Amino acid sequence: MKARATIHRDFALAQIDDRLYSAFIEHMGRAIYSGIYEPDHPTANAHGFRNDVLDLVRALNIPAIRYPGGNFVSAYKWEDGIGPKEDRPVRLDLAWRSKETNQVGINEFAQWAKDADIEMMLAVNLGTRGIEEARNFVEYCNHQSGTYWSDLRRSHGVENPYDVKMWCLGNEMDGPWQIGHKEAKEYGRLADETSKAVKAFGSGIETVVCGSSNDGMPTYPDWERQVLEECYETVDYISLHKYFGNSSHNSLNYFAKIDETGRYIQAIGGVIDYVKAKKRAKNDVYICFDEWNVWYHKREQDAKNWKSWDWPEAPELLEEDYNLEDALLVGGLLNEFIRRSDRVKIACIAQLVNVIAPIRAEKGGSAWATSIYYPYQFASLYGRGTALNVAVNGPRYDADAAHDVNYLDVAAVLSPDGTSITIFAINRSLEESMELDMALQGFDGLELVEHKVMGGNSAEARVANTSAAPDSIKPRKGEKLAVGDGGIRGELPAFSYNLIRLSVR
Repeated sequence: MKARATIHRDFALAQIDDRLYSAFIEHMGRAIYSGIYEPDHPTANAHGFRNDVLDLVRALNIPAIRYPGGNFVSAYKWEDGIGPKEDRPVRLDLAWRSKETNQVGINEFAQWAKDADIEMMLAVNLGTRGIEEARNFVEYCNHQSGTYWSDLRRSHGVENPYDVKMWCLGNEMDGPWQIGHKEAKEYGRLADETSKAVKAFGSGIETVVCGSSNDGMPTYPDWERQVLEECYETVDYISLHKYFGNSSHNSLNYFAKIDETGRYIQAIGGVIDYVKAKKRAKNDVYICFDEWNVWYHKREQDAKNWKSWDWPEAPELLEEDYNLEDALLVGGLLNEFIRRSDRVKIACIAQLVNVIAPIRAEKGGSAWATSIYYPYQFASLYGRGTALNVAVNGPRYDADAAHDVNYLDVAAVLSPDGTSITIFAINRSLEESMELDMALQGFDGLELVEHKVMGGNSAEARVANTSAAPDSIKPRKGEKLAVGDGGIRGELPAFSYNLIRLSVR
């Protein structure tokens, strides 16, 4: 199998927003309790957060994190999570049929985010609550002092405000499963007024309005049109959500869902342009893809569990065992976000710890990186700067999810200082290695800095990292690529993800 590709320094797609590599964490399953927070754990710090998990989180260099939900937020009272812990109420979480102890609230999570060096992106409840509660939440978080809510925060030991700049206006309000589900125009009006109230607290605040829960919803994409027609001029982003699975064990169709995602982004981009033109608006609205990941390995069983269990605290839920195939899918999705970075400015992998996550943690035990951790880490570390256009000429295939799909999935990023270029390349072929001939034009002094590879054959596709074998899938040094004559030549192993870093002049 042979493929040619060309990258030219001057053919840029967009400047990548660092927040493209953000994350999401919800009060769900063991994401919070025994995930990031476990006061009795041997590695717990003074605030009760697990340092072994924090070490894995810090290594990802995550710019922002969406919190506290998710479906959870649509019935959440943020006031339950402030003040003395012994006075906080235990509530029933209707979204996931579990008990919420509220031992972690906004102040505890803000401390964790500070420890992890991550900016907070907070969601307000527009399901069972509205503008007043959202306004109070922003005042508690962002106002310095001299008012009821800001002084209450200070009485809780937090003298300085958090100055949160990103606010999500509810969650998946198009979904009938959502507590407080609303019709598009109804939600759009509420989002418009809430956004105005949130932004009244100061300059620099950005708001995210809910788009479709996924591109299979019967109201998609008219939901986006109706919502934006109500609030276009007061919001900054519209959210997209999409989860991926391969229950049929058809790897090529699984990978073709990345192209399907590109169409999803393109369609919503068209809706944004339509509404902007219709309203003669001056501002731009971008896409916040704030929930995405692989979710299918335990989905059916988990659905049965949470419908039958008796309101447990922090139950095991959505704890996926990710394999090599999933790592290639995640790497491809990140490539698609890079290629669409003119539209997609923020994206949040869902979720960060234990719940469909790149990091797993046993209660009282060890923490480890799943297979999807590595492509996410590589993109976050080296995918910042300018997205470059990559012209690909190589073999293609047809699948149910998309036609004319490239076996070579590739994205390229020029560093902010222009001294290095990173190429993320995936050979989707299950059995055949790929002879790669990639021309790099407009660059001088090309030198190979690093080549890391994951995979190599489809026999490894179903293997997963576990607490007993945490390194079953891990990047290794690549040995079959060479740089010279203005480009890269060599071999990409079958069924592999490749990180290729070069220095340039």
